[in-house]
Amino acid sequence: MKPARNDRCPCGSGKKYKYCCGRVAPATASAAASPMALTEGEITALVGLVSRNQLREAEHRTRSLLDSHPDAGILWKILGVVLTRQGEEALPALRRAAELMPHDPEGHRNLGRYLGDRGQWAPALNSLCRVLEIQPDDTESIIDAANATRALGQVRESLALYQRALELDPRSAEAHNNLGNALLQLGSIEEAAQCYRRALAIKPDDADIHCNLGNSQRQLGLFDEALTSSRRALALDPQHAVAHNNLGLALAGLKRRTEAVASYREALRLNPRYVEALCNLGRVLDELGEPREAMTVFARAIELDPRRADTHCSVGNLLFEFRRYQDAADSYRRALELEPRNALAHAGLGGARRMLGQTADAELSCRAALASDPNCVAALSVLGEVHADRGQFSEAEALFQRVIAIDPGFPFAYYSIATNRKMTRNEAGWLAGTQALLAKPLPLRHEISLRYALGKFYDDTEQYDDAFGNFRQANELTKRYGVPYDRYSFSARVDRIIKSFDAASIRKLQSQSDSSERPVFIVGMPRSGTTLSEQILASHPAVFGAGELDYWHKALTAYEAAGVGSEAAAALIPGMARGYLERLSNLSSNAERVVDKLPINFLRVGLIHAAFPRSRIIHLQRHPIDTCLSIYFHYLSQLHPYANDFDNMAHYYREYLRITDHWRSVLPASAYLEVPYEALIADQEQWSRRMVEFLGLPWDPSCLDFHQTDRVVITLSKWQVRQKINTASAGRWRNYEKYVGPLLALSR
Repeated sequence: MKPARNDRCPCGSGKKYKYCCGRVAPATASAAASPMALTEGEITALVGLVSRNQLREAEHRTRSLLDSHPDAGILWKILGVVLTRQGEEALPALRRAAELMPHDPEGHRNLGRYLGDRGQWAPALNSLCRVLEIQPDDTESIIDAANATRALGQVRESLALYQRALELDPRSAEAHNNLGNALLQLGSIEEAAQCYRRALAIKPDDADIHCNLGNSQRQLGLFDEALTSSRRALALDPQHAVAHNNLGLALAGLKRRTEAVASYREALRLNPRYVEALCNLGRVLDELGEPREAMTVFARAIELDPRRADTHCSVGNLLFEFRRYQDAADSYRRALELEPRNALAHAGLGGARRMLGQTADAELSCRAALASDPNCVAALSVLGEVHADRGQFSEAEALFQRVIAIDPGFPFAYYSIATNRKMTRNEAGWLAGTQALLAKPLPLRHEISLRYALGKFYDDTEQYDDAFGNFRQANELTKRYGVPYDRYSFSARVDRIIKSFDAASIRKLQSQSDSSERPVFIVGMPRSGTTLSEQILASHPAVFGAGELDYWHKALTAYEAAGVGSEAAAALIPGMARGYLERLSNLSSNAERVVDKLPINFLRVGLIHAAFPRSRIIHLQRHPIDTCLSIYFHYLSQLHPYANDFDNMAHYYREYLRITDHWRSVLPASAYLEVPYEALIADQEQWSRRMVEFLGLPWDPSCLDFHQTDRVVITLSKWQVRQKINTASAGRWRNYEKYVGPLLALSR
């Protein structure tokens, strides 16, 4: 919102200036008699220099006269104005002028405006109120006082002042415009737009007012009209950064996101410190699938203004997408320090806490969000997922349906419904809502999630061609995130790991190892049955299922950075072991075994076995095409770049086989058990007993009733592991055989 101002200098120059030197009679120019009084001619000459913009000469002559007349208020006022117009520090001069001429309204007005320009609104308002004590009907000062009142957060109180100014001068475009700004802040958007239109009837060529009208039209959902107003503002003033930003907002509202980016960038070219434009650019970049550039933009916005809660929330959202859940939680907390009742920050923190396994805290965060906003769909959605994690699927579904009733355009509610139960053909409402959303230009993340959801609907209802078509679209859209899969780099990484952790190297490292048998690791490809295996084991009274712990990625990175095979690297092993055991203790203080089922730990088995030689590692194996197809059918985020292309997936799978073959050859049978998924679901009891025995525990029949175990499961398989085992997922790939050509060689 741009304030309009009628800033013609009263000194007679006719130029637009906020500060005026004015003219007062020499008799009132000083508070004390001077041995040699200033003459009218000297003052007139100085004012003439100012009016002709000869500011350096005016400053020099004024300072010379002040040597002889240090208590001449008019000289201090002229000096203050001259310094202000040169962009130099003028506050001491303006204050001295106001002190020496306490009854001069112009001096107080100059001081008030100067203070206001520097955000010192409380003292600015004091000075402006002094003006109004002297000249109660001074329209400009009434408007300035209203602006200061509004800036101090007393928006409703400012309305009376603007209306008073309009009573005195109904044709004050500035008062109409700034009254519109106040009404806009109060949410009276239509009334604000009417104020802007009245201002434009008086000043039709004012770029600021056209800009503000466009802003109000956008907030009314009139995006085409907002576009027209913003472009009119730019026709009048092409260098108007706020108008470029507002044009971007209107374009974003019309889902013309690429054009919006260009407008935001132009606003930032004109004003690189324009925080609002940075935040808007970051949001639209994220919607376009450029999260890394968006993160850079938001970081710059926080650097410029660290006290914007919405920016910290946006950073939290991006960190969440990158699966940096602890960092995301920290960002949401920073937002809440600034705005304790920010519902979206509470909801975001709830989502991050959920993924960190802090289920009770996640629910508390959602409840806090709903206390601030009972219709916060983000909080309701996270709360629904919390219920689903606990196996409370009916309660979860009710919350997702409530979200849709509040906001039929909230995509993740449709996605959550599809992923938390088996879909049927009797889903007309869900299907219509999903297809209606997909008919619109959505943010990339939302379109991807809905395509996966629609694919699952068609797969569940055995409409396989439609299913694959939607899954293919979801994967092609995910590629737009621009995160390439580098086959050469991944193969080289596997080479390095195999070379670094041969049998001799592992034995050497074990001199630094921990003898604990508590840790249990389940590894394998994603979608290979790791969650099912964890659920079976976690049903044993002596076992705690910890879910997916992101610990060994950082540990392996640190080990490699220290120099593979070096003494410095080996010296890290005891600390890694202690840190991991401490983390397990925080999750469960008394379980004999704690299961960490992060599938990608198949890359870190060597380091894990070096740190814990007596730990157990269970490797889940599933039919390669079923595995790869299931990965292709699930939204694993852009952090799995191999997952969206069958050729890349085939390469990744072969490298996975290469490194797991290596572990089989170098680890003892007492530490490494391979479990075929198809055998597990065909003979649950035999393989369940074998896994329990492998953990060194006595058999417990509760492992056969794993689907009834009361525990939190956060993975994509949380619904499946609450069902009795069936063999329907084995050989599922044959429904899609005509589509999976590059994967066929994996089964030979």
